[in-house]
Parts: sequence; structure tokens; C-alpha cells
Amino acid sequence: MTEAAFLDVVRSFTGKKWVARAYDERLALALSQRHGLPDVLARSLAVRGVSLDDAPQFLEPKLRDFLPNPSRFKAMDEAVTRFVAAVQGQQKIAVWGDYDVDGATSSALLIRFCRALGVEVRLYVPDRLREGYGPNAPAMRLLALEGVKLTLCVDCGTTAHEPLAAARDAGMDVIVLDHHAAEPQLPPTSALVNPNRLDEEEGYGALAAVGVTYLFIIAVNRVLREAAFYNETRPKPDLMQWLDLVALGTVCDVVKLQGLNRAFVTQGLKVMSRRGNVGIAALARVAGCKTQLDAYAAGFLLGPRVNAGGRVGEADLGARLLSTDDPSVAASLSEHLHELNSQRREIEARVLAEAEEIKLNDNLPIAFVASENWHPGVIGIVASRLKDKFQHPALVVAIEGDIGKGSGRSIGNIDLGAHIIAARQAGLLLNGGGHKMAAGFTVAHDKIDALKQFLVERIGKQIADEPLVPTLSIDGLVASTAVTIDFIKQMDALGPFGSGNSEPRFALANCRIVRANVVGEKHVSVILSQGGNTLRGIAFRAMEGRLGNALLTERQCHIAGHLRIDEWQDEERVQLFVDDAAPAQVV
Repeated sequence: MTEAAFLDVVRSFTGKKWVARAYDERLALALSQRHGLPDVLARSLAVRGVSLDDAPQFLEPKLRDFLPNPSRFKAMDEAVTRFVAAVQGQQKIAVWGDYDVDGATSSALLIRFCRALGVEVRLYVPDRLREGYGPNAPAMRLLALEGVKLTLCVDCGTTAHEPLAAARDAGMDVIVLDHHAAEPQLPPTSALVNPNRLDEEEGYGALAAVGVTYLFIIAVNRVLREAAFYNETRPKPDLMQWLDLVALGTVCDVVKLQGLNRAFVTQGLKVMSRRGNVGIAALARVAGCKTQLDAYAAGFLLGPRVNAGGRVGEADLGARLLSTDDPSVAASLSEHLHELNSQRREIEARVLAEAEEIKLNDNLPIAFVASENWHPGVIGIVASRLKDKFQHPALVVAIEGDIGKGSGRSIGNIDLGAHIIAARQAGLLLNGGGHKMAAGFTVAHDKIDALKQFLVERIGKQIADEPLVPTLSIDGLVASTAVTIDFIKQMDALGPFGSGNSEPRFALANCRIVRANVVGEKHVSVILSQGGNTLRGIAFRAMEGRLGNALLTERQCHIAGHLRIDEWQDEERVQLFVDDAAPAQVV
């Protein structure tokens, strides 16, 4: 049965069909009655499939209710044993990190934990341009020559067979703490901890690498405590103080904010808002975050700046910032990352424009674009923008010499990580991996066309079997009279919002656009009127598509978006973050 269009919007200005999020009306009523919740909050819980018994934990998630015994994970005990032996034996330890936020927070978490143990570690983050993603054999041999006896690879390493074999042959042990898709055969390591190992029990596959790393330090801490490692001169560390790093990495890696992840982020944001991490505090200042740090600030203000080092600057800047305790160092690094983020936006805009032009000249079921003139540091962001605009899985390849470095973003039920692994197993890639919604890879220049054809055929067949219909999910219809500060605060109880726990999106029917104007280069500010009430709104990047011109020229529209509290000159007011609009009958 074809799903009915919400407000009869079959095709909006962004080309989407609006659909109502389904929910059990009886469950919503029971939630409201048993827990004394407002009707709209109970309905939103029902939309999210929250049961009667689970509602209190969902609304107030506590770590103790969700933390598993770390020993349940394959190879966790072996990893802990090897790490503890290195600490007690005063062996030289290195942390090999990835250059994105998940990798930076995982690295910083390990560095801070080791520092609390009295152990200084060697940080190594590969250069995105020269070395690409994940471990590489030359650098592994270099670490071994430096005397490193144990390297911990975080947010990478699960498919790095050759580099980890080189580490073993050089006499260096490796522990992998990762979450990316795995293959039946694992590389040679002392231990590989990954909730997405094929032999792992289900239940925690949505963890970010920083979540896996946090469980690792919990397990290490337990063993050291039992071994009487801590004393008056070396006190047991408070692991809760580092939940801000776990929250930042989890939000920015766009993993599902459910279960343990939700508890990590809820509690971590509380720690983050205290700004005890001098790196996070310095970054918040340059990003203009004056109020409480929430998931939006973490994902859209702090995260891009941490990422900027790995994209267009020095790959280890993010990890260094998040692990330093020196305010002057933090101030300098955060200013540098802020500048790099501005450069990244300029580079991204140019690459995106060129990539869109290439895509517009084909009718393939995926966006697969490649060029020799693109900076590999922005291809992931560009892939995400293409995915959003064309509603296709998108892959972007930056070519330099004989090598192409690629990044992809997926949509719907298409497991892009699995397709990339299949391409590597077919001999089309030099390296590659990822998870369902994102993947990275390295490809020889002369195999780019073959890779494109391989993915077009595989993904195209899947899309043909399960057609992608662009939709926009709506939680419900609201009137402007009901949109108050108290209403928004009630709905905020559903947060933190992100993947797997989307922010409620509401529609307002038959709004009159009183005023609309372009702000910045691509955003549109609007004032809406409905039933005599007015509401301010902002549509970010609306001028990149039809939505912007529609808001500037249409008189009457249905509007869909997120309601948030905007603080202006110490005053709270309601603002609508506009996601979409559709024609409405003029009355």
C-alpha cells in the first residue's frame, strides 16, 4: 500500500514526499497516562518505539543502566592484558589515530588515560594526502625503529592486513580498537576489539570508535585497580571526566543515538558544558558557542573545526587540541583550526560546484565523480552534499598521479561499506572499508572506471529492487499558537538528537510568508504568519536549490522544520529551522 502524503505534499520544493511518522496511538495514550507526560511528548516517544517500561530510561538515560561488561567483547581481555603488561613493564606505547573527530577523540581519550597512569605515549596520525587512511607499513616500521613495543590503532586497522603484518615482523605488537565493517579474516594483532567483527555478538554494532575505546579504558582501569596499581601518589582516575570526548566523537561520527550511545552523549554533554577540557573550551570560544554545549554545537560547530586539521592542515591537530592541558597551547591550536575550517569551506565550495556539474551530465543511479583538481580533505563533505541534493549514494574521488582517494556517503538501506569491501575483494581497490552510511577507499587511477561500473551495477540493482523515494518525515502538525518556549523545552526531553533519534520535525500548514531575504550567501531568513501569529525562521543553504527561490517568491506555503529556542540579547524566542516547504492553497 502506498503511504499517504502528509498535507497532500507529494513533491515539495526540495523534491520530497512528506510522510507522517507512524506510531501506535494506544501506546502513546498509555505513555501519557502512566508517566504523566504531555500528549505531544508521549506521541513522540511512541513514534520512536519507546515502550511503557523503557520511557523513564529513555528520558533520563544513565550510564549504569546501559554499560555492558567490557569482557563481553571478543579479544577485549587479551587487549587489556597486553596493555597492562606494557604499562607495568614501562614499554614504549604509541597511539595511531584517524584524522576525523572519532579518531581524534579516541586518541585524546587514550592519551589522557595514559597520562593519568604516568605513561607518556607517542601520537601518530597519518597525513591524509601522503599516507591516506589507516595504518601503513612504512610508518609502522618507523614506530618500531623508535622503540615502540605496543601501538594502539583507534578508529582504523580492522582491514589493514599488510601494515599490521609489517608491524608484527618488525617486532611491535598492535591492539586495534575500531568499529568499521570487518571481513572473515582479521589482520595479525595482539587483539582486535570491534563490535562489528563477524564473530561478535550483536547489540553494540552502532558504537563509535571512541565508545569502544572508553569501554577499553574501563576494563583496563578495573584490572589495574585489582592489581593495586593505584596509590596515594598515583590516584585512580575519574573516568567520568572524559565523557565529553566520548560525546563529541559519538555525535560527530553520526552513529545511532540509541541505548549506550544515547547514555554516552547525554552524560557527556553535561560534562562538556562544564568546559573542563581546555581544548574543547578554547574551540567553543572561537566557534562562538556562548551558551550550553549541546549535540548541535558538538556536531555543527566544534566537530567541523576538529576535522579541519585532518582535511586541509596537520592531521594530528585535533587530537593534540583535545589532549592538551595547557590553555595557551589550546588557544593557539583552536585559532589555527578555526582558520583551517574557513579554508576548508572555500575549497569545499569549489569542489562541490565542479562535482555537481559532472553529476548533472549523467543519469546514473549513484553519484560517482572524480577529478585531478580536488583536495582529498573535502571529498567526504562533498559526497554528503551530493547525497543530500541528488538523493543518491554519492562517491567522490580526488586523483593525484596514479592514485585516487575516495569517500562515499550512503542513503536508505544501501550498505556502502559492504559494497566497498566487495570492490576491494574483487581486486578493484588498493584499500577500502567503512560502515553502512559512509566509506573510504584508495583506487589506482587506471581502475577508477571499472570501480565506477562495478558500483553502478551492484548499487543500481539494489535500487531497482528497492527504489529510493525521497521522503521527509513529519512528527505532526502544529499551529503557531502552540509553538511556545515551554513546548520546545518539553520536546527537548527527547534529546540528544542525531542519527537514530532524529529531532522532531513539525509542519505548519498554510503559512503566509510575510518577509523573506537572503542572509550570508546561501541562507534565507523568513517571517511567517499563521492565524495572526508570527514566527521567525531560517533556512540554511536554501539558495543551493529550489527551496530558496520558493521562499523568496511564494506567498503561501506549508512549512516543515525543527523548532528551537534562539537566545538573542539575553532573551529567549522561538525560531523555526526550515527544512522544506511546499505549495499551499492561497486563502
